[in-house]
Amino acid sequence: MKENKVFVIAEAGVNHNGSLDLAKKLIDIAVNSGADAVKFQTFRAKNLVAKHAPKAEYQNVTTDSEESQFDMIKKLELSYQDHKELIKYCKSKKIIFLSTPFDNDSVDLLNALGLEIFKIPSGEITNLPYLEHIGSLNKKVILSTGMSNLDEIEKALNILIISGTVKENISILHANTMYPTPMKDVNLNAMLTIQNKFDIRVGYSDHTLGIEVDCAAVALGATIIEKHFTIDKNLDGPDHQASLDANELKSMVTSIRNIEKALGDGNKITTPSEFNNKDIARKSIVAKCPIKKGSELNNNNITAKRPGNGISPMKWYDVIGSKAKKNYDTDELI
Repeated sequence: MKENKVFVIAEAGVNHNGSLDLAKKLIDIAVNSGADAVKFQTFRAKNLVAKHAPKAEYQNVTTDSEESQFDMIKKLELSYQDHKELIKYCKSKKIIFLSTPFDNDSVDLLNALGLEIFKIPSGEITNLPYLEHIGSLNKKVILSTGMSNLDEIEKALNILIISGTVKENISILHANTMYPTPMKDVNLNAMLTIQNKFDIRVGYSDHTLGIEVDCAAVALGATIIEKHFTIDKNLDGPDHQASLDANELKSMVTSIRNIEKALGDGNKITTPSEFNNKDIARKSIVAKCPIKKGSELNNNNITAKRPGNGISPMKWYDVIGSKAKKNYDTDELI
């Protein structure tokens, strides 16, 4: 994560559908988009969810409504060897591998594999033992805050810091966990509330359709953007329908990079591209009519017209009352 550059995380999540080959294709898409990192999810179903836990409403729509949450996510586990292979593949493609751990065993797995950035999902923000475990590693931490309030964010932040993670290594993402998130529930200004309340780097984890909210978040000061993507929105699985396709992901990253450039350093100056326009667009004091040498220059015989390569009209009252040093034709620069 570099200063003045938005860290773009292409969220593959579980959109690999349990296939290592599909996971590699998702990495290729992320690389082609220009994203900084591609992120998966690391979990063991037995550690994450009780056997008969219900699924979210949107998951019942996008997957078999008769299967349990356990059965749904059991099919989406990545093995230790899968992780090693994907990390190796990411290194060969020069993109950062990330994965969100959903239980302490998964935290240990990712730590053993050398991950330097740990992403905490929104659902774990109230899981004290889990927060303590990640906090004790003193790695870079990205904390998602979907479903939470400021009090819960503050408690989670304090646990991470007390457990051993320095505040400077923590970033907080505003988020909404509905897939897709209705625009009326985005509340993007809450990202700024978090930033002001905790004096910390902020970003946005997005589940809306399209890319406009991500672009708006960058314009507001997000330092991290996380967005789900897929190889095919029509595939079976919980998150495909609310994800970007390859072209949309690339468009989002391109837009973010353009916004970074457009935001600039805040200094109001004449830019290099504008210099040639100065003389064309600005005006100079010119003769309004023929003027004889020695005549007094006044409001009746001078005016301001383009181009701007003569005396600026800002010196109008320096010129008024002076004598013409030569004969002037109409429109001639004074």
